[in-house]
Amino acid sequence: MGKRRYLFVVCYTKAERNLQVRLMKFVLKLYPEITIKSKSVRMRCIKLLEGNLRTVLRKVDPHIAVQKSWDRITVVLKGTAIAQKDKVTERLRYIPGIHSFAEVFEHDFVDLEQAFLITKDVYQDALVDKTFCVRVKRKGQHSFSSTDMERYIGGGLNQYTQARGVSLSSPELTIKLELQEDKLFIVHQEQRGLGGFPIASQEDVLSLMSGGYDSGVASFEMISKGCRTHYCFFNLGGPAHETGVKQAAYYLWQKYGESHKVRFISVPFEPVVEEILERIDQGMMGVVLKRMMIRIASEIADRFQIQGLVTGESLGQVSSQTLTNLNVIDRATSNLILRPLVATDKQVIIDKAKEIGTAQFADTMPEYCGVISQKPTIKAVLSRVEEEEQKFSEDLIERVLAQTVMQDIREIADEADKKVGEAVAVSQLEAENMVVLDIRAPEEHESRPLQLDDLDVKHVPFYKLRRYFSSVDHSRQYALYCDRGVMSQLQALYLQEQGHTNVKVLHLP
Repeated sequence: MGKRRYLFVVCYTKAERNLQVRLMKFVLKLYPEITIKSKSVRMRCIKLLEGNLRTVLRKVDPHIAVQKSWDRITVVLKGTAIAQKDKVTERLRYIPGIHSFAEVFEHDFVDLEQAFLITKDVYQDALVDKTFCVRVKRKGQHSFSSTDMERYIGGGLNQYTQARGVSLSSPELTIKLELQEDKLFIVHQEQRGLGGFPIASQEDVLSLMSGGYDSGVASFEMISKGCRTHYCFFNLGGPAHETGVKQAAYYLWQKYGESHKVRFISVPFEPVVEEILERIDQGMMGVVLKRMMIRIASEIADRFQIQGLVTGESLGQVSSQTLTNLNVIDRATSNLILRPLVATDKQVIIDKAKEIGTAQFADTMPEYCGVISQKPTIKAVLSRVEEEEQKFSEDLIERVLAQTVMQDIREIADEADKKVGEAVAVSQLEAENMVVLDIRAPEEHESRPLQLDDLDVKHVPFYKLRRYFSSVDHSRQYALYCDRGVMSQLQALYLQEQGHTNVKVLHLP
């Protein structure tokens, strides 16, 4: 297996405690499978990852620059970008193609005493009551060896910090230093990345998105495999259902795939359901419904030259997902159908949804299904299914496709903003009648609590809003707040469509 390649994310910082901190960077390890590819494939992946990093980090600050070389990428933060270290860290955790990354502080190297003081400054809090060792990689001409440097700095840390002691065989903390000529690099706070391949290293796919556990996880799996993932939604529950699914799709795109624009496609499926209920044998309704979804999704995919469809189907989970029925469903199209969860247990899917954040949407997504068979077949016969499908109106698919709405997923936030209305500013809030709801996830709220003088602020995570609004005081006004303003807009739109006209969006300067 070849050597791991690194990407360097650099951000300039001010000198700390006169130790002349020159800059700070993140060292990123590529997903191991990238490093074992051929030279041309590896370089293509590195180039794509470089472009994806540039696109995502430009949204954090336009002054961030990205430079690519054979085995590393350098992302330089200048001016206003210096203050964006935490946001850069957050973005790096969710960009496909990165195996792991660590903060690296760069200093001008003077001597071993200065190197010890710098290392102590960075690590003294982390060393409290822990065993440790120091590992040094050195390049260049120096009057000492790497081992000499390890002993000098390790001895100083052992004596002048509250560390429990040195352990070379099984330390609780390993301090990694690199000395390259006259530059000292201190590696700090290693974190896991998302892994996978850079987006666009594989072809585009169209995910059949329902907003439930399965479709959200299936979409994520394809994103992490390097596919630009578009979303196709079959609407069975009206505007509220569509808004809920848009939230889930937008979340997936914004968190894991915002380096590339994708489409959100909404298909009005009521006409199909109506004809299934009126004309199709009851035992075959579920299989026919899925085949019609696949047919329409295939038409849409062909229009945009998308090669594969993605579903969240798992073998044996429901009657339409037996091996026989899946085979019959596949015959509705010549397009490739990908089922990344086909052999995955339901609980594993739910756990994964919680890990990636889509469970919060699935938990509150009502079940919309107008086709429920009393005795569904688990061994559908293709010829009989095709015979039943002859009962559909000849122009049914054409009518549905004519009413299908296709939009850039980036427009979802703008659309919600227009429907909700102009955001309310803090200065406009009436303290006596207004409740501010911080709808961020618990970890975001805990790290940066929202505090507004003379205002009633409550923390209600967005996935609990529906339950919260079932028993609120409707004589009061409510302003929703989130960091980026998008989730609050979508949630406000959803609540307004449920009849809660006393909901606004809070904008902070």
